[in-house]
Amino acid sequence: MQKPSGQPELVEGSLPVFVFPTELVFYADEQTSHKQVLTLYNPYEFALKFKVLCTAPNKYTVVDATGAVKPQCCVDIVIRLKDVRACHYGVYDKFRLQVSEQSHRKALGRKEVMATLRPSAAQELPSPRPQEEERRMKEQLAESVFFEQTAFQTESRSPSGGPSLLTVLLGLVCMTALMLPTLGDPESTVPVYLHLSVNKKLVAAYVLGLLTMVILRT
Repeated sequence: MQKPSGQPELVEGSLPVFVFPTELVFYADEQTSHKQVLTLYNPYEFALKFKVLCTAPNKYTVVDATGAVKPQCCVDIVIRLKDVRACHYGVYDKFRLQVSEQSHRKALGRKEVMATLRPSAAQELPSPRPQEEERRMKEQLAESVFFEQTAFQTESRSPSGGPSLLTVLLGLVCMTALMLPTLGDPESTVPVYLHLSVNKKLVAAYVLGLLTMVILRT
């Protein structure tokens, strides 16, 4: 049986995983850098389940460690650094994003993301030669053991990050309702059955306000 267009052979470990960024750099003296976001993209025509593993789970909090991402959508995975002691400067950790198809338990693909803590963005650690850096990283990560993080469910969104089509349509309906004549208004060319009561207009205004908040947050 031929597979649908856009769906590769679901062989264990062969599915490409698309994650951005591919490296996380935290700075001890910059509080804003202690919270970073990994974006997992699903360009396929089938939904994916994902799980986030880490070699140093005690140093980080992963808000969305497990979840699902809908076809041709993406999810944001928030990672917070909670241990900024100097003994961790320059140490490389790894996050592994493991994905599987909804009806499969085995991991179909995985992607590893490097993470490191530096003392300051203004005063970087001395950079060793590329060969030395590569050797040091291999020594640190050769025997990497990944651990599961606390799982929280996440919701997928469109890659553009904008409001959904349903939200926009519902907002347009509410705006149209507010522009229609109020029940009892004289001299209106609009048919009587399209005249709305004050209570219905209040409901439309309330819903429109909620939708506006949702759109501004996306």
